[in-house]
Amino acid sequence: MKKTLLIIFFLSFPVNLNTENISKVYFAGGCFWCMEESFDKVEGVIKTISGYSGGHVKNPKYKDVIKNNTGHYETLEIVYDPNITNFEKLLALYWINIDPFDATGQFCDKGESYKSVIFFEDVKQKRIIENSIKEIENKFDKKVVTYVKKFREFFVAETYHQDYYEKNFIRYLMYKRACKREETLNRIWR
Repeated sequence: MKKTLLIIFFLSFPVNLNTENISKVYFAGGCFWCMEESFDKVEGVIKTISGYSGGHVKNPKYKDVIKNNTGHYETLEIVYDPNITNFEKLLALYWINIDPFDATGQFCDKGESYKSVIFFEDVKQKRIIENSIKEIENKFDKKVVTYVKKFREFFVAETYHQDYYEKNFIRYLMYKRACKREETLNRIWR
């Protein structure tokens, strides 16, 4: 009887995951639905969450963010295991999923909230980002217009935005095709 009660007692409390092996990175690359799809496929990525970052409004809503008056960008929080992947690999994947030369937004989504942004958390990340920008600019002989900003806070987007590409697959494919996302990326990155 005592053993049974003890087991029930322990099972009734949630088990904490080992957070020592979890890191996060924040990228804004236009539509967060498309960014989710790209990063969900990566080995070592535990989960992705669509949301907003970079602005001055607490707990923003989508309808406010797209009006471009909150200062926020559609941002993806990427939770990953640093034993399997790392910041540099995720940054490399980020670059080939955006147009780093578009100053007006990304693909068919235009406006401040759809611009590309890499958020850094420390000096080491900032240095890695700046070096990668120099490499891209040298390779293409063009100015990268992606913002580099200090990460402050992330706000989770509304539930209907989470995993949109899976829950609304046909609509998502129509949107992605209409925006010519893949054609643009192939043209830039070949």
